[in-house]
Amino acid sequence: MARKTMTAAMSILLSAALAACGTGGDNKGTAEAEGGSNAAAAGSAASEGKITIRYWYAFGDKIEEAKQHLVKEFNASQDRIEVVAEHQGNYDDLHAKVQAAFAAGHAPAVTDLEIASTGVFARSGMLEELTAYADRDKDQLQLDDFNPGLMGNAYVDGKLYGLPFMRSTPILYKNVTMLKDAGLDPQGPKTWDELEQYARVLKEKGKNGMTVPADIWFYEALVAQSGGRMLSEDGKKAAFNSPEGVAPVEFWKKLVAEGLIKIPVGDEAGATADKDWANQLSAFKFGSTAGVTGSLEIAKGNGFELETAFMPANKSYGVPTGGCQLVITSKSSGEEKEAAWEFLKWMTSKENTIYQHKHVGYLPTRVSAVQSEELQTHFKEYPQFKVAVDQLQYARPRPMENGYPEVARIVRTAIEKAILDPKTTPQAAMDDAAKKADKLLSK
Repeated sequence: MARKTMTAAMSILLSAALAACGTGGDNKGTAEAEGGSNAAAAGSAASEGKITIRYWYAFGDKIEEAKQHLVKEFNASQDRIEVVAEHQGNYDDLHAKVQAAFAAGHAPAVTDLEIASTGVFARSGMLEELTAYADRDKDQLQLDDFNPGLMGNAYVDGKLYGLPFMRSTPILYKNVTMLKDAGLDPQGPKTWDELEQYARVLKEKGKNGMTVPADIWFYEALVAQSGGRMLSEDGKKAAFNSPEGVAPVEFWKKLVAEGLIKIPVGDEAGATADKDWANQLSAFKFGSTAGVTGSLEIAKGNGFELETAFMPANKSYGVPTGGCQLVITSKSSGEEKEAAWEFLKWMTSKENTIYQHKHVGYLPTRVSAVQSEELQTHFKEYPQFKVAVDQLQYARPRPMENGYPEVARIVRTAIEKAILDPKTTPQAAMDDAAKKADKLLSK
């Protein structure tokens, strides 16, 4: 790909608002602000003759707790490699900083990478291809043990570039107490029609069925449930203006017009949806499986019962996967790449996927972890964690075309316009978005 085209693609990537495929507050300073302790750690490792590599990660709160714990355990597990973990904000922040550091020649050896961005980063030459490493260490890595439903975004053009790490799907969070108080079966809703019916009953009780942002991740799920796809098979044209892609927008617009759900807009839309659910103003919310632990704590603190479920089906169930994988940057030295590979293998092991799943709620990425006695016991005690695992049978990878992050922004804007503007039909809004998307995808 020509440099001009790739530079434009990277600009698109960094300016786009990616789907919120994880949770956790971004209340930490940048790695630069934390440089004192990190520099001290690196200096100490160097004096001990260890190979020191940097790992940049996204998100705070329980997600950060889990990542920092894993890094600490890795460093203590051997005496050859010292990993210095540095917080870099959300995925957008992280991606922008990695690109800038790569251009300046001092990128971290390892970084989280939101899955839909893998194609852009790989095709730009920023990522180390991992196929040879995986083939060499196949007995130790056991690549086939990763859940097949999570591997679609690990490959770009048939080559392996990442290992599934903290991965997710959107699920339905239900305030069971509100449903029971309204005389509704807490086992539902299981379909779009049932969701509408539940929302009507809740409205009569003075409550809101759902507060949901026009999030691209959730929209992708509704398109899949309708039997559609976001892009054409070859990724060169938009497909979301098909009847299957327009149906979710029509559904949302209808429910909003009748006061059955709320769709907030703007940068705080997701936070508004979470607050409405936490404050028991809305009975349902869509959210990442990464929020299970935190949501259970909120429900307990606010005195209501929480259950999770598949996202309601239309023609069928369907969800995109999300979250991040671990990747190695391509400009690291050979020694750093080998150290980074050891770190990737360790972080994505059976034992560590069990830990991060129980601590946060992200999907256990390995089949052996799901089948382990530890997680089977955990699922029996906390069935809310198992829903996303079971829903994986209906999962599909996210598009990874270079222009897709900008396409996602265009689609979200079109959805919001269709819902808020009485004069704009969902079909017209999505047709207009498709024309803009086609120009980006054809480059």
